[in-house]
Amino acid sequence: MEYGKLFTEGRNPRSMHIDKMSTLEQLQCINAEDHVVVDAVQAALPQVAPVVDRIVAGMKEGGRLIYTGCGTSGRLGVVDASECPPTYGVPKDRVIGIIAGGDYALRNAIEGAEDNAEMGRQTIAEYELTELDSLVGISVA
Repeated sequence: MEYGKLFTEGRNPRSMHIDKMSTLEQLQCINAEDHVVVDAVQAALPQVAPVVDRIVAGMKEGGRLIYTGCGTSGRLGVVDASECPPTYGVPKDRVIGIIAGGDYALRNAIEGAEDNAEMGRQTIAEYELTELDSLVGISVA
């Protein structure tokens, strides 16, 4: 597979020449991109709210929130899950982060780990999901 052709591996045309910008311009460019994310989340809130309601209802009955993702998306899920116990007092086995490629992938890029469907099935099966659990896939696109 040619990873350079994937959307997630492509260059952002708005920051294509960030290396030629002044420090202030670089920071403004990054901040402008942050606003793109905030606006996208705001637009999706009507679709996200019922999902959150479902997750909360399941967790109130003993269910778990399980994040899964690949690469940076998976790393962010693992980080968020690890912050839930100290920040919200949630038991550490109630919010779980899974990254394709396992814990090694937290610090090392493992290109193609997301394409191993059998490994994904095995990993999820280990958690013995119930109807109270919520499995949330995190992805760029």
